[in-house]
Amino acid sequence: MPEPREVLRLEGLRKSYNIGKPNEVEVLHGIDLRLDSADFAALVGPSGSGKSTLLNLVGLLDSPTAGELYLGGQPTREMDDEARTALRGRHIGFVFQFHHLIGAFTALENVLMPWMVANGKPTPEIVDIARGLLADVGLEKFADRRPDQLSGGQQQRVAIARALVTRPSLLLADEPTGNLDTRTAADVFALLRRFNEQSGCAVLVVTHDPRLAGTCDRTISLVDGAIVSDKRHG
Repeated sequence: MPEPREVLRLEGLRKSYNIGKPNEVEVLHGIDLRLDSADFAALVGPSGSGKSTLLNLVGLLDSPTAGELYLGGQPTREMDDEARTALRGRHIGFVFQFHHLIGAFTALENVLMPWMVANGKPTPEIVDIARGLLADVGLEKFADRRPDQLSGGQQQRVAIARALVTRPSLLLADEPTGNLDTRTAADVFALLRRFNEQSGCAVLVVTHDPRLAGTCDRTISLVDGAIVSDKRHG
């Protein structure tokens, strides 16, 4: 495994809504956080703690009100939408509780989608990589099946392969096992762990499940828009 390197750094990150209005509210209050390539971390906290807001900022889907977010060493706060979209496409993979596969496309085509959005028509090389990822998640024989021909666990594994097709340096997983039975959830989690270890891809898992958080290497607790603890396990 490669030597750990900095993937993500947040410095004094703040996020407010309704700025300048009587109902202005600050949701995140000066977040400092660093993730390295070896990190497999859980982000936990009660509903309303700011987890979704923080995830949107880390995923470059929204901009902070103050502070700075470095991705791969690059400051991002002053980037325009086009630059932020390009950086997100190169560096970040997303896995959600609801896998959001496109029903008209096969499993292979769904896996290829992030690469195609960024680069256009797939090359033979990227098709081989996508097939290899399906093999990695145990679905090489299902490449030509549509989502409605797959089980929930199989669809989530396709979603993981899709998140990894661009070889991201950061994988954001929002309740990735929330809709799965215990055994399938364990299999999906093991896949995330394997990619973290083999590819040096930092993983940040947002979860309400304390058992899932406990199997991560690190648990970051967010309460009322502030990090109240950041514990490493083992």
